[in-house]
Amino acid sequence: MNTIVSAIGIAFFAFFFFLIGEPIIRAFLRIFGVYDVVREGTCHVYVLFGKVVAVIKEPGLQWLWLKMGPQAFFVRWLGSRHVLDMRLDQKYLRSLPVNSEEGAPMGIGVWYEMVISDPVAYLFKNTDPRGSLSANVSNATVRTLSNMPLADMLETRHVMSRTVRGEVSPKSEEWGYKLGSVYIRKVHFRDVGMIRQIEEKVVNRLRQVTSAIRQDGANRVSVITSSAERKAAVEFARANAMRPKIVGEALNQINQDPDVARVLFELLETENILNGDTRITLVAEGNDLMKQMLSAEMAR
Repeated sequence: MNTIVSAIGIAFFAFFFFLIGEPIIRAFLRIFGVYDVVREGTCHVYVLFGKVVAVIKEPGLQWLWLKMGPQAFFVRWLGSRHVLDMRLDQKYLRSLPVNSEEGAPMGIGVWYEMVISDPVAYLFKNTDPRGSLSANVSNATVRTLSNMPLADMLETRHVMSRTVRGEVSPKSEEWGYKLGSVYIRKVHFRDVGMIRQIEEKVVNRLRQVTSAIRQDGANRVSVITSSAERKAAVEFARANAMRPKIVGEALNQINQDPDVARVLFELLETENILNGDTRITLVAEGNDLMKQMLSAEMAR
């Protein structure tokens, strides 16, 4: 029974020790500069009495006594620790005002990347390296891309990107801020009136092209239709010319037999009479009175 109670007491003691005591001990160790934890993508710069005593870039658990010696005890009390983000960053500058060689007011959007290359220079050589780099990129863009031909400005974006990067990179490295990729993402007109005029010209040109396409299609259809009609007329004329020949040859063959010819012509005459609008009155043979009355009725 005593063993169980002792085990339970030890377990409670260990639980509260690791719950409360262990974080307190780690906090005291960090305060006295025994160790520090550097996270991934960060850099710690330790400054004591205005002097940089250590720069740690490797992530993980770092023993400061091994890197700074006795100065590690005072750096958290009398000095300072700067935590810098070493990850790649990017920014986009919208509609930088630039005039073309023809005098057209243009706007250029510049996208660029930057990363801290020298933590000490980043902290102490410029109070606002990020803002200075942005201003440098903006000034370089306006300075190097002004007075360019409008066609080159709209087509050669890669060349303009390399030009801006070559102008900015040397100055930015002095501030500990390394410039990465630079890309001209957008080139547009800034004058609203000019934009409206260009839109009207484009719309008018599209209308002209559409009308020309329609007219060309109509002409092609007319040519095809007239050709088809001409061929049809030729074939019909040929058929009409051949009809008398065919009929004549057939009649010639029929006339070779008189009985067949006589019966055929009688049939044709009967068919013509039946198809016509003539009224036929049948009168019995030898009835002369009826014939006279019908003649008088027709005459009246």
